[in-house]
This record gives sequence, structure tokens and C-alpha cells, in this order.
Amino acid sequence: MLIPFCILLFSCKQDKIAQKNYKTENVVIVVMDGARYSETFGDTSHAYIPHLWNSMRDSGVLFTEFYNQGTTFTVNGHVAITTGFYQEIPNDGSMLPQYPSLFQHWNKKNDPSGTTSWLVCSKDKLEVLGNTKDIRYKNQYLPNSDCGVSGNGSGYRSDSITFLRALQCLQNQKPRVLLINFMEPDYSGHTGNWNAYVNGIQKTDNYVYQLWQFLKNDPHYKGKTTFLFTNDHGRHDYDFKNHGDQCQGCKHIFLYAEGPDFQQGKTISSPYSLVDLHATCKEMLHLWEAQSSGKVIRELFE
Repeated sequence: MLIPFCILLFSCKQDKIAQKNYKTENVVIVVMDGARYSETFGDTSHAYIPHLWNSMRDSGVLFTEFYNQGTTFTVNGHVAITTGFYQEIPNDGSMLPQYPSLFQHWNKKNDPSGTTSWLVCSKDKLEVLGNTKDIRYKNQYLPNSDCGVSGNGSGYRSDSITFLRALQCLQNQKPRVLLINFMEPDYSGHTGNWNAYVNGIQKTDNYVYQLWQFLKNDPHYKGKTTFLFTNDHGRHDYDFKNHGDQCQGCKHIFLYAEGPDFQQGKTISSPYSLVDLHATCKEMLHLWEAQSSGKVIRELFE
């Protein structure tokens, strides 16, 4: 009788864990595309992220050892966030991710119509984040998508448009799960123009600050929303124009995390990566069916 009792005890323990309640009801993830750590948290002057550093920092948690441990390109980095797995996938939007996304798991469990999950991205190719090759989910439980000019293959659009679309989405659609991609500073970085590159960081910092302020004051989101601000990849530490290898400049990125379940004004120096972000989100959203190669960032809650 000992073995069945142990199984029952383990089962009860698992149920207790699964029933853990979080104050978080909404998750908003913002990705600043292609900023190098040396121009964000690694810059001791923090000149290019004044809003994040001076206004937002004390309300959340900063991660100084956060990484993309997979392929350091845009689609790959975003796929790690939304699926919990690093995947070798073309960076042009021509292939769907292997695993279902957070959006699809959310929609299957909570909202089959997909009205409460959204992708709002400057880069059109990121529309692939909403779908998967997995036959159990392919073309099902899809999020709403507002990517690029008019969807995958239509070309990039200005971050100023994406900012307005994201704000309108929050105001009018009230999404529960939302990912926003700003293409700067990656777009300007590839031109090799240093001033345009760092200006792209500053502009994104300003857009994010305005979104953060909205979430802090809107009755639907206030006190119920986890806000995550990160990168998909960095840039070469020897050449800011490009990225894509395993140098520290490409792998080392930042994460700012704020939410009603997290501590405030804390800096975490333990190493974590993009797939851990996925694992943490699925934990708070109680998406138990979602697989992830990452680990829940327990330090956020301690």
C-alpha cells in the first residue's frame, strides 16, 4: 500500500502547485530588436535608456546576466520567447516554429476565438510567431496579428506606427497576452550608422516608457499585469553593424521584469535566458500543457 499512497501524495502535491494563484492576469512582452548590452545596462551612463533607468527601474527587476543561448537572429530569438525552445529556423519568416506558441496555448485553454491574444510587430516576418508546424495546433488557436505593413511578406513598418497600433490595441482590444516588437535599433544598426543606432535605442526606450505608463494607470491593467522588456539578440562585440554568431555581444542581452507577483527594485545577476522567460510566463498563466526547455525564474518571486 506504500506505493499507491506515495503516488496519491505526489499527485496532491502537484495539484497544490498547479493551483497556485498569481495576481497576474495579463502578460505584455516588449522586444527591442537588436540592442547590444554595452549600450543598455552595460553602459554605466545609461544615456540611451533614460526612461528605463531613471523612471522604471525601481518598480521592477533588472537582469544583468540574461542571454540568447540559441541562434542570435530576430526570428530565432522571438521563437525562443514564444515557444520555450531554441530552434534553427530561417530568419525570413518562411517557416513556422516547431512548437506551439504561448498564444495558441492561451487561446486553446481560455479563448478559442483568439480575441485576447495579439502580436503587434514592426517586422512583418514575425507573424510566424502566432502559428506552428505541430499538427495538433497548426492553423488553430491563432492570435490576432498586426505585423509589418500588412502581414508576412509585406515589409517592415516604422516603429512609430507600431507604437500607435500597440497603444490602440491595449486601449480598445484589452489583450490578455501581447507581444510587441520594435525593429529599432536593429534596423539602423545594419546601416552602420552609429548615431542612428543609438537613436533607435532612445526612441524605443521612449515608446516603452509610454506603454508602461498606460499599463500602470489603465483600470483594466493596473495591478494585474506582468510587463517584460527584453531583446531578441545583441550585436557583434567587434562590429555593431551585424550579429548572428555566439560572441558575447550577440548573446548578452537585458531583461526588465515588472509585475504584481514580483519584487521591486532588485537586480538579479544569476544567469537566465530567453527560454526561461517563456517558462515563467506559462507558469503565471497556468498553461500546464505548454512545453518549455526553460526554467521558471523563481528569483522573481522570492
